[in-house]
This record gives sequence, C-alpha cells and structure tokens, in this order.
Amino acid sequence: MIEVACNLCGGTSIKVRFPATLHQNEALNVDAFRCTSPGYGHHPRIVQCTRCGYVYASPRWSDEELLAAYTAVEDETYVHERAGRELTFRKHLQALEKVVGPANGRSLLDIGAYIGVFVQVAAQRGWDAWGVEPSDWAAAEAQRHGLNVIAGTQYAPELAGRQFDVITMWDVIEHVTDPKSEIRHARELLRPGGVLVLHTMDIDSLLARLMGTRWPWLMDMHLHYFSQKTMRAMLEDVGFRVLWSGAQGRYLRLGYLATRLGGLHGGLGRLVETAVRRLRLAEIPVPVNFGDLFTVYAQRV
Repeated sequence: MIEVACNLCGGTSIKVRFPATLHQNEALNVDAFRCTSPGYGHHPRIVQCTRCGYVYASPRWSDEELLAAYTAVEDETYVHERAGRELTFRKHLQALEKVVGPANGRSLLDIGAYIGVFVQVAAQRGWDAWGVEPSDWAAAEAQRHGLNVIAGTQYAPELAGRQFDVITMWDVIEHVTDPKSEIRHARELLRPGGVLVLHTMDIDSLLARLMGTRWPWLMDMHLHYFSQKTMRAMLEDVGFRVLWSGAQGRYLRLGYLATRLGGLHGGLGRLVETAVRRLRLAEIPVPVNFGDLFTVYAQRV
C-alpha cells in the first residue's frame, strides 16, 4: 500500500474521513473490483485534503496492482443485468443528446466500456460509437456482440491521433489512479468544442452525509470520492467549461436491487430477496435515485 497526494491540488496535508476497514497487509482481491461487487464498507483509509477538500483513498495499492486487477476481472452478474443497464444508458443518452444534440453520425468514445452496453445503445441511436475497456474478459464479451470495443485504456495505440465529438466515462473516474491525468488525456482525444461526460458518486450528497460510514459506495474499488464542487474544480483546471452538473440515477432489476440490499444488511436482504422471488418480481426494472450519484457535462475550451 502506498501513500498518495491529493489529485486535485497536490497537497499532502490530510485528515482522516473514514478509517480503513481492511487489514494493513490484506492482499488485493480481484473480485472486489467487479462492477457488481457487493463489498460495501470494505475499503482502505479514506482521507480528505485540508487544503482543497478533495476526498480520496490513501494509502492504496500500486498503479500496477490495480491495472492488473482490472485487466483480470470477470463479471457474469453484469451480463445477467444487461437489460437494466440498457434502460439506464438509453435514459442517459437521451439526457446527453439534449445537451450536445442528436448523433447525426458523430463520433463517441466510451472509456471503461465494460461489456459495451452503452456503445451498443449509442450505435443504435446513430452515433459512430467506440469503447475502450481494460478487462480482457469484458472487452472480449463486447467484441463477441460485434461492438467496437478496444481492449486496454484510453492510452491504447489504436486511439493515438484520433479525436471524438463526445467522450463518456460512466462510473469510471472514481476507479482510476490519477483522475486529473485521465481527464487531461481525454481532452486530447476530444475535438475542440467536444464534450466530456462523467458520472460518479457524490461524497457531499445528503445521503452520503447522513449515512457516514454506512454509505455503500465506500468500497475497495473506489479510490476517489468527488463532490460536484471538486469535480468542477478539476475539470476547469484541466481546460474544460462545465455545461451542467446534477444528480442522475439509474435503473436496476428488482431482483438485483434486493441482492444489493443484502450487501448492506444480510438478514433484511435475504428477506427481501425471498419475497421478490416468490412474487416473481425479480425482472421488473425500477428507477433508483437517492441523489448520491451525479453526471457532469463539460466542454473542451
């Protein structure tokens, strides 16, 4: 585990926001880095920069260990939840097009595309949609569906010299080791005037503040905890103009939502899972928005 400085301002003066719940020498568990991991409440020490207020995990695993974990991760549960993800991404894309306009064959790159659900939804709407994904398994799953998903990161040689009209990072920026560098490189992959879309958790949301240590997004795989304020500051520092920022939820199957509840409270989760199964409600998609997830649209200037 290594100590890291604030990614927003570079400061090293910190205060502990949430003490670590994992053992100091605990080995990295690849399964904890699945998108559908139920490992709520298991995390490294989470600190806050006393200079700018940015919240992040420190100490954490090395860059090499983390990339190796994401390269190796497999997540069949996500495949089973594809229908809910498709509905979520259709709603996200409709909101995006209200900001940037309709596709008209323009280019879009989804960074951290996983199995390519958003790439597929965007392509169906007329975008020249591409994705890049570090998980070998997930990239192969996307390619098996005939989608333009490259195995790797946004630094993949296949993307060198290319530029896109829109770049999206859905639930990605909180996982990377150096968000500012990732945003800066994404800017280079955007055409002048292009739009970057980021979706992540809001550490300053009412729910996060009320739940404290019980907030479910405190997890191994989350290294950075943005507020809308710190996200805006980072984007503007790198060369973006924020167009809009606000809470945006998602759709989940009721059966899957019940399993997530089990990750927070085993007894109650099992009770709800049993009821959902017996009533045959597991496949029903439900909108979920507790105000602790937000999306920001930012334009390259």
